[in-house]
Parts: sequence; structure tokens; C-alpha cells
Amino acid sequence: MSDVFISYARSTEAQAKRLGAALAALGYGVWRDDELPPHRAYGEVIEERLNAAKAVVVLWSAEAVKSHWVRAEADAALAAGKLVQLTLDGALPPMPFNQTQCADLAGWTGDLAAPGWAKVAASIADLAGAEKPAAPKPAAPPAPAPSLGVCVLPFVNMSGDPEQDYFSDGVSEDIITDLSKVSALSVVSRNSAFQFKGQTIDVRQVARQLGVTHVLEGSVRRAGERVRITAQLIDAQRDSHVWAERYDRDLTDIFALQDEISQAIVAALKLKLVPSEQRAITRRGTASAEAYDLGLMARQLWLSGEGAKPAQEAIVRLARRAIDIDPRYAEAWALMAQALSTLQFRHGRADAGGLAAAEKALSLDPNVASAHAVKARHLAEAGRQKEADAELATALRLDPAAIEVNEAAAYMAFRSGRMEDAIRYYEAAAAVPEGPFGIPAMLITCYEAIGDRNGAIRSAKTTLERAEAVLKQDPNNADAVAFGACALAALGEGERARDWVRRALLIDPDSRTMRYNLACALATHLGEVDEAIALLKPYLARATRAELAHVKADPDLKAVRADPRFIRMLVEAETRRPRRQHRGGARALIKRARGRGRGPRLT
Repeated sequence: MSDVFISYARSTEAQAKRLGAALAALGYGVWRDDELPPHRAYGEVIEERLNAAKAVVVLWSAEAVKSHWVRAEADAALAAGKLVQLTLDGALPPMPFNQTQCADLAGWTGDLAAPGWAKVAASIADLAGAEKPAAPKPAAPPAPAPSLGVCVLPFVNMSGDPEQDYFSDGVSEDIITDLSKVSALSVVSRNSAFQFKGQTIDVRQVARQLGVTHVLEGSVRRAGERVRITAQLIDAQRDSHVWAERYDRDLTDIFALQDEISQAIVAALKLKLVPSEQRAITRRGTASAEAYDLGLMARQLWLSGEGAKPAQEAIVRLARRAIDIDPRYAEAWALMAQALSTLQFRHGRADAGGLAAAEKALSLDPNVASAHAVKARHLAEAGRQKEADAELATALRLDPAAIEVNEAAAYMAFRSGRMEDAIRYYEAAAAVPEGPFGIPAMLITCYEAIGDRNGAIRSAKTTLERAEAVLKQDPNNADAVAFGACALAALGEGERARDWVRRALLIDPDSRTMRYNLACALATHLGEVDEAIALLKPYLARATRAELAHVKADPDLKAVRADPRFIRMLVEAETRRPRRQHRGGARALIKRARGRGRGPRLT
């Protein structure tokens, strides 16, 4: 077991890695939650590692102070007398942890002579044992923690057309991906960097908050077949420009342009690349600028489409066109796999071809994390859980911050009743500010299921904010209205929630998935069981196997599970779609309801 357990919020992952590497260099065994095995319950593993650790280092930040998980881990460490705490951005520990000394590591970039680090190292030495070496052995020094850290802020879209955001975001993401391949450089994840999108920021404050030495910012202007990109690298500690450049190119030169920017940053930081890193930076998923552009459009639509059928069909069309141009474009195959799988599992399109598309993507590039996540979902639906867990573990290893990977991991945990695990992954997927409103909506359900009312309220506010932002652009987006209604119901705004329910049904009365979500809101938060049953009837009448499995796992339906009308509808639905028997089929629900005189338990 490890000597040191590190507890942190997701936005400070770069600092957690840096601190862990510094402790490893001192000879300690270090554990962070990026080593979680996908086949075990998150809470079980965390408890096991907390108990085994000799010291628990809590990295407080503005986000960590609000985190249910960080607080719980700090509480366990305090009770066991092995809490070591520090602040990364000046945020003070909440009660009761503010009664214990907290080291100041705001803006720490790995300097082992820093006073704050000296305090942390001394406390860990006291707890973990004096036998630990004070420095790495000269004979076999471990690799030092990267002393340079970069945050690539989302490039500003200067095209005058909001519809071009997908392109500027895509350029930003690709530069993040390129720089992440440089081992001597610590790069902030896309999720953490994009929280600043659209904001007026203080570079030094961003650097302190994220624990980086440098910040890259820039803009993209696209006009016809020309593109102009400006970029500047700023030394946040000195508040000075290290490098700046403006590029005017044909759109067909976009890949060479991205390579030049990444190479210029590496040169400005005086880093040397090994040959494998040089090759990795210049590797692109496609050589076609047109296919690349279509892929960016498809991905942006996936991020904003919320699983709606028209959006998924549009993604398939865009991805197919990209594949027609470049049949070896693995990322386009993976995007098509995601959309086809959504059409199959959420919209009843039998054998839509999602698994075959995922397999094709992996045959072209086995490192496409989203394709592994899609394959995991198909394997799980087929009852091949061990294989599904293995695919999911691979996806998380390849891209632990990806929205689609975390959403897949969260949903598989949700379906198996592991709500703590589901929360962890959904929180990671919800970290991107412009992400889908359906993800924080799932967090409402998960937090309610474990009795965390504060977490549910926080998630409901996020859901409502995102739904309202979509409705400003598209007032007739029925899914946004429906999820907004769910959030309002969770926040206790009953009358307003009912108004939104009526509005959603007027906009799209035939949407089955929308009716299901509205039924959950009515049953769980508004106590309107009759109305919920009425909404569920057409949904269950055409429910797919995957949808029936979700119905049986969803804690939002607790209020209707013992209702004879619901049980009858569920029995009829399962009769129409016979499947492999799992624990808790409809007849088992009836038996438990009758035997205990109350609602059946979730399976």
C-alpha cells in the first residue's frame, strides 16, 4: 500500500501530479484517484487507501472547499490523526479543518526550497516515518517533477460568427493535446482550461489557481479559405511575453500551422524533444483539412446535442462525409460510433452499427479513447461485463479527462447502482463549463440517491444555468425546457417547474425521452404520481432493452415502483422485449412489493 494519499479537486490535477512526483522523488509511495480500477466501487477503494496511508495530503482550493469528496477524505484523515493540508490558491480550509495548520503552496511550481513545501515534507516525514530518505538516492534518481507548466486558454473566435466557435475550440484542443505529449512539460487539461472561456482573465491569477508557470492565449479568425491565428506565450511569474506570433495561411495549411505553434512554444521554453515526442506532436488524425473541419463540427454538435435524435443523425452525416474524404480518419469513425450507439440505445434503432464503427476506429488507431468507451457500453449491454470493464479501463487510461469517456464510465456505474462512482465520473464530465446540461442533471439523481442534498442543489443550479443558456439561442429546444423543469423541481420551485413541464409538452409532445425525464421530475420532487404514470405509459410501450435496464436502475422512479399501474406497464414491456434475466426483473419487483408492503428496491 502507498505511504501518502493525495486528495484534490479535479481542476488542480496538474498540481496534484507535480506534488505526487516530488514526494515519489523522496522515496514515498504515492496514491491518487487516477489509479482507480474500473471494476471496483469507488468508495470501497478510497476507504481502503485512506486507511492504509500513513499520511493524507489534502490540496485545498476554491473548488476543493466545495467538494463532497475532498471534505469526506479530509474528515477521515483528521479523525485518524494523519491530515496534512495545504492551499493551492489561497483558499482557506473550511471548518473544522481551519483549526489545523495549512501550508501555503499558492503558485508552487515544484521548487523544493519553497517554505510551504518544506512544511509539507516535514509533516509527511513525521507521519510516514523518519526512515524515509530526505532525497532520492544518487544511484537511481527518479524522474523529477516537471518544473514548467502551461495552461492553453481557449482561443478567442474573432470571425464575427458564433457558429465558428467549434473551429477555434478545436485548434485550442489540438494544441493542448500536442503539448501534453512533451514529458518535460505539465499541461493543464482541456476541462480545466476551458472553464475560463469567454471570461476576462488575469493571467497571473489563472497561473496561481492552476499551478502553472506559463499561459498561452490567442485568437482565431477564419474567413473563407483563409485563417489567421495569433498566439502569445506569457511567463505568469514575471508577467512578460516569452513568445508571440501571428500567422496568415490558407485553411489547407492548418496542420502545419498547429505544428509550428507547438514547436515554437517548445523552443521558447528551451525544451528538447526526444524523437518519439517529435513524431507524436506532428501526428494528425487526417491529412485532409476538409475532413478535419467536418470532424470538428461533428464533435461540437455531439457536445451540444444532448443526445437528441436530430443531432445524432447530423453527427452521422458529418462523420460519414469526413470518412468519404479520408477513410482512415479514426476520430471520425469514433464520432460516428458514438452517434450510432446513441440512436440505438436511446432511440430504439436496432443494430445501428455503433459497435462496428467503434471497431473500425480502433483498427485504425487503438488509442482513440472514445471508441473504447463505446465498445465498453456495447459489451456491457451484451452482458459481457468483464470485457466491458477492461475496455473502459483502457479508455480512462488513454484520456482520463474526456467528457465522453467519463460519461460512459458514469453511466455504467449508475446502471450497476454504484452511485459514488457515478458521481465521480459525472463530476469529471461536467467540469467543462459549456458541456451538456444532461450530465449535471444526472448528478441531481445521483446525489439525491446518496442523500447529499447540497450536491443535488448545486447540480440542479448548473443544469438550469446551462439549459437557460441554450434557450437564449433556441427558445424551442424541448430538451432544454424539460431538463430545466427537472432542475426547477429539484430546487423546490414547483409552480415554475410545472409551467416548464407544460411548455416542454407543447413544444414536442411526442418525444419519449423527454416524457421520461419529466415523469422523473414529477414523481420525485413534485409528488405527482398520476401525472408521472401517464407520461411513462408511451415511453414504456416502446422501451428498448437498454431503456428498460435504465428504468429498473433509476432511483428517480422510487415513488412509482410499488404502483400497480407502473408494475403492469413494466411487465408488459418486458414481455414484448424478452431478454437475458438479470437480478430484479419486473416479476421480481412485484414479488418484493407484495412481500414487503412497500416499493421494490433497486436492482
